[in-house]
Order: sequence, then structure tokens, then C-alpha cells
Amino acid sequence: MLSQAQTRFTVQTRGQGFTNISPQLKSWLADIATGEGQLTVFLRHTSASLTIQENADPDVLSDLRQSLQGLAPESASYRHSCEGPDDMPAHIKTMLTATSLSIPVQDGAMVLGIWQGVFLIEHRAQPHSRQIVLHYIGEQAGA
Repeated sequence: MLSQAQTRFTVQTRGQGFTNISPQLKSWLADIATGEGQLTVFLRHTSASLTIQENADPDVLSDLRQSLQGLAPESASYRHSCEGPDDMPAHIKTMLTATSLSIPVQDGAMVLGIWQGVFLIEHRAQPHSRQIVLHYIGEQAGA
């Protein structure tokens, strides 16, 4: 029999960069005693995003941040500029990445590769409070 669970949590960012949210996801899955199913991770913002990326070498995240800055530089001329020079580039970076991820769950754990982690990417220069919604659908442990 399938069951569902949903929750929200907030992540405080420190400005542009990557925040590993894998521990919060793992903890919640354990708290609700999941078996096999699907976890949806949804970010309720348009100037930050989500990604699954390498969690071992921090140089990967630095290179990714630099590459995103090159794709949507703050120095470009944008029409939307009322929230500062980092806002429109943040929207572009969000469009290029994702605000929702779908992750399979098996035996109560996310089925990620050994070097994969789930990250919130803050695209704005200043710290922000970001809200994430989690939704699990699947079996409960031992069902």
C-alpha cells in the first residue's frame, strides 16, 4: 500500500554558493520510515535552484559557480534590474538548472551515486532564507 508524506524546511544561505541539503533529506526520510518510493524536492524560489552534483571535491562546486557566472554575468545589460545587478542573472541561472528534483528511494535511502549530493544553489549575492518542500510517495518501511 502506498502512502504519502510532505514537509517544508528552511535553509539559510550565506550568499552565492552551494549548500548541501542531503543530510536534511536523509533525516526526514528516516523520520517517516520510508521503504521504496519517490522523493520530490521542490524549491519555492526563482533566484535559487537545486542540483545533484559531486559532493567529494569542492573544486567541482567552485568551477560550476564560475561557469554559471560566465553564462549569466552581472555585468550584462538587463531590463529587469530593480532588485540589483545580481537579480536577473540569478533568474537566468535558475532557469538553466532546476527548482524541482525527483529522487528514487530504496530501502529508506535516496538512490544516489557514491559521489552525489543534493545541493541548494544560491544565485543572489546576499544571504537569503530559502524554503524547500519535500514530498514522498511510496511504501513505508516493513510494509
